[in-house]
Amino acid sequence: MPVAVGLAFGLVVSPMGAALADPKPTIGQAKAKLDKLNDKADKVVDRYNSATERYKKAKGTYAKLNTSYKRKLRTVADLRTQIADMAATVYRAGGYATSMPGLVGADNPQGRLAGMALAGQMAKERSEKLAAFDRENRGLKKERDKAQGALRSADEVRGEVEKERKEILGLIAKQKKLLRKLGAYKTGDPNSTGIEYTGPASGNAAAVLRFAFAQVGKPYVFGGTGPGGYDCSGLTQASWRAAGVSLPRTTWAQWAWGASRKVSLNALQPGDLIFSEGLGHVSIYAGNGKIVHAPQTGDVVKVVSLSDYGRGLVGAVRP
Repeated sequence: MPVAVGLAFGLVVSPMGAALADPKPTIGQAKAKLDKLNDKADKVVDRYNSATERYKKAKGTYAKLNTSYKRKLRTVADLRTQIADMAATVYRAGGYATSMPGLVGADNPQGRLAGMALAGQMAKERSEKLAAFDRENRGLKKERDKAQGALRSADEVRGEVEKERKEILGLIAKQKKLLRKLGAYKTGDPNSTGIEYTGPASGNAAAVLRFAFAQVGKPYVFGGTGPGGYDCSGLTQASWRAAGVSLPRTTWAQWAWGASRKVSLNALQPGDLIFSEGLGHVSIYAGNGKIVHAPQTGDVVKVVSLSDYGRGLVGAVRP
């Protein structure tokens, strides 16, 4: 996420001049420190987003397995009830349907045969039910074990998410302190209606950029996917979703997803995703040498010149 506070630094030099004997070194040192913080925050935020996605996937897997486990549990319980009912029926039938004395004492051969057929049928049904119960009961343990394993995995990833979240919060506190000192902190407006896109894009890219420009002025929020705030990859994902294209959640994942869609930085077209070195930041090319992006903590979704990006670029992807 490039440092886009250059204009703000320029604006605050004069007001601070009266209070500081030599403001330039102080601003330069603060800017250098902020650059390092932003670079570190980029990587931590992407790790946080990656861990969050893994946690969601693990939770989803657990939810499916747990649903299957509960369904099988109900099946086993139903079979258990059926077996108990059959046993009770056999007991109530006593000597007539299931015991040889009852069968031999029938009044006529037909009755005797009917009794034997009924006994055979009940024995077969009982055997089938018992076999089904045994099979389902064994499957029940497997389903339970799989569900419990998925839950443990989700809990482990949740620990990773919390660890990254704590580190981000520490970095954010430092970023905000520096930005406020420099008079460059922006809270943004979660309800901003943005600005109109009037650039050269057409087709899907036009839909992408109309959406992205409508988010201008909303705050950068780590882990943000909208509508009130975004981080860099959250904005690119939401913008391309508006054009019917599903991108992965994180910067790294978006770059990997676009492995076969990479384009030269000398042949950029509106809507292309532009990635910084280290893959810590991604923005959207808007045409005419402009990009729209969610920069970093203390800033807002904005449109800036690509030449003011502030960092080296690793490449671009055309979704």
